[in-house]
Amino acid sequence: MNTAVDVTQDICFQIADLKFQAKELNDTNATERLKNILINRKALPLLQALAKDLPSIALTLEETDTLKASNDQELASIEEKIKDAEQNLGESEVQEALVARADFLARIGSFQEAIDAYEKAESHAVGVGSKLDILFVILRLGLAGFISKKLLAKTLERSKDLVENGGDWERRNRLKVYEATYLFQKRDFKAASKLLLDSLATFSAYEVHSYSQFIFYTILSSLIAVDRPTLKTQVVTSPEVLSCASQLKTVFGLLNGLVLCNYHQFMNALLGLFGELEHDRYLKPHNFYIIRELRIVAYHQFLISYQSVTLEAMAKAFGFSQSFLDKELARFIVSGRINCKIDRVQGVIETNRPDTRNSLYQQTIKQGDVVLNKIQKLSRFIDI
Repeated sequence: MNTAVDVTQDICFQIADLKFQAKELNDTNATERLKNILINRKALPLLQALAKDLPSIALTLEETDTLKASNDQELASIEEKIKDAEQNLGESEVQEALVARADFLARIGSFQEAIDAYEKAESHAVGVGSKLDILFVILRLGLAGFISKKLLAKTLERSKDLVENGGDWERRNRLKVYEATYLFQKRDFKAASKLLLDSLATFSAYEVHSYSQFIFYTILSSLIAVDRPTLKTQVVTSPEVLSCASQLKTVFGLLNGLVLCNYHQFMNALLGLFGELEHDRYLKPHNFYIIRELRIVAYHQFLISYQSVTLEAMAKAFGFSQSFLDKELARFIVSGRINCKIDRVQGVIETNRPDTRNSLYQQTIKQGDVVLNKIQKLSRFIDI
């Protein structure tokens, strides 16, 4: 989703979005804005790293020397404050000085050094809240794409452990949004949807997303992950969701189309969604997956209402030609994503409903066979 820059959003996300627009979308305006922001932040290491893919932001030798001298001077001043705090002040002052050093390194784009500095500052932090605030900074760098996914996952687990062992209500709710955003990268929209729905009435992570972005991600992940009754009770009627209806017309078109069973409206909105996903840093890598999953959701919802339906009637409901729908459904039937079969001679689609009555019995039999096989293998080893 392409949104205006939010002044409350952490600057690392603004930089990451501009980098995405400059590199992936060839946006020259974004490239210029990115360069100006980085120069103002004196982010020499980050400028040098990005210049490999964006030559237009490369600095002259004179500009490089000027920024380097300024950074060296600022870092020396910070080191003096750390030394003074260690010799003359208390533990909290030492921690503040260490955080200042880490913030400086993160600001200029020396991210590995910044992580080391934050971890050192965390070791001096007193109280769960102070530790979580430091870990949240690392999480933001990870979600912006400036540290490895492995370190991001590790930091997220540490944060969750801290929250469970004494974190306050506000940080607990913010962490849900951080984790949901991380889950987008793993393409786990079901887990992300649960966290975002839990955060609807308590959202406060404006440093990560604007409110409209948050609602957009909540609706989109819910469309993929939850059933129609849940969409009706937790999403469509939510005052928080409805407050953004005028700003999010495309995703609301999807939501209303699915809930009201207006599949023609749903498919028209899906066409518009593709372009929005192309401009979203988190979702662009999953664009085709999201579009496919949303189509499957709509097809399944339509078909589950019928024992059988004509291909003509379904094609008319979705605004497709019969030949296109035939090929579309055939792909999903073969891959096991839709339980139906097509009688092309009669022009009828027959839904294969799952056998819920006997499913538990069949599952028990299968699991029992697995257990017996393992026991037999174990007995052979014992006999030997």
